[in-house]
Amino acid sequence: MATSDTTANDHAELLAQLAASLSTRTLNQFAAESRLDGESLADALERYEIDYAWHVLGSDRLRDQTLTLLEARLGLAATHAQVACVEDVLQRAAAAQASELLMSFDNDVAEGLAGLLYEQHEHKLRREAPAPA
Repeated sequence: MATSDTTANDHAELLAQLAASLSTRTLNQFAAESRLDGESLADALERYEIDYAWHVLGSDRLRDQTLTLLEARLGLAATHAQVACVEDVLQRAAAAQASELLMSFDNDVAEGLAGLLYEQHEHKLRREAPAPA
């Protein structure tokens, strides 16, 4: 779903970049890492706030964090189209996750996505700027 602030190509690129940046692990991988750290799986899951990747990506917490960071970069409130774009990209990324993949709430998804959206915003402004005389 492209919004008026993004083209379909921009939206697809945003989703691809987000998907490529995700740090996910299976339960077996996470358990092995925990064991190497001398930590029980239960303690590691709690300490790192681990949940299913689809749940983390689809959470209100991640959406709100992303929008807060985007608005701070923009210096103004996100447009309706930007809010819709964040929601759509996170929902599509969540839907694309295998059901067994885990990830942490303590990651840089919000920072990365806000940065990508800000770059798209700046690129759009440059495209729409009048040509120098």
